[in-house]
Amino acid sequence: MRESMLFSGFLLVLLGLALPGTQGKIFSRCDLVKTLHEHSFAGFMGKTVADWICLVQHESNFNTKAFHDNGASRDYGIFQINSQYWCEDGKTRGSKNACHTSCSKFQDDNIEDDMQCAKKISQEAHGLTPWYGWENHCKGKNLSPYVEGC
Repeated sequence: MRESMLFSGFLLVLLGLALPGTQGKIFSRCDLVKTLHEHSFAGFMGKTVADWICLVQHESNFNTKAFHDNGASRDYGIFQINSQYWCEDGKTRGSKNACHTSCSKFQDDNIEDDMQCAKKISQEAHGLTPWYGWENHCKGKNLSPYVEGC
């Protein structure tokens, strides 16, 4: 019995090694709060860090590898940046690539470029309305629990 449990555990480890990149870095809520403060998101375009944390939770659940195929375009990374307007994925026809980067860069563990592009999107939209996760779950709500304890 014990040997079969050990063997099962060994197989799970092998499976995890055989599927690299299926899950990106999952930020803790407080780690992302700290990172966003360090990168001047507090007050940016009149939004709070709590707005951004709520947005990220509802868009990607804090996962840098998050991906959503919308058919004609795709959303990438922790901020779910769309390939139709903001990045180039080689699949989206007529991509504007306004952030001048490959969409795959938004799925690595380094979110520096993701944050720059998210700020650009927010500036051009004068807020967070391009993100449906924010529109549907965060807009006009008390968001203090998103940063509480951080």
